[in-house]
Amino acid sequence: QVQLVESGGGLVQAGGSLRLSCAASGGTFSSYVMGWFRQAPGKEREFVAAINWSSSSTRYADSVKGRFTISRDNAKKTVYLQMNSLIPEDTAVYYCAVDFSFAVATTPGRYDYWGQGSQVTVSS
Repeated sequence: QVQLVESGGGLVQAGGSLRLSCAASGGTFSSYVMGWFRQAPGKEREFVAAINWSSSSTRYADSVKGRFTISRDNAKKTVYLQMNSLIPEDTAVYYCAVDFSFAVATTPGRYDYWGQGSQVTVSS
């Protein structure tokens, strides 16, 4: 069983930056697709970014392209989400997740394990 623990969330002013980390334990981390999702109050969970096992393939939601960067360090079993030029609309609980497949997916239902979430709040 895979366990995921997010960290790095917090309160930041608009235009600022944060880096989220997600540490994995259990399983073979280097074989998994890793994704980031977010959920704002009253809204459905939405895709943010995902990366395949070798970092050769990444996908981003249109709303974060050019501002967010996903990366991973297989030796550290950690995936990161660098978030720059944050805007108030980025305020949400951010979740990392693992997908036991090779193709990068954007739908939450494809992912098998989830972290507990990390709150990101962007003030205007």
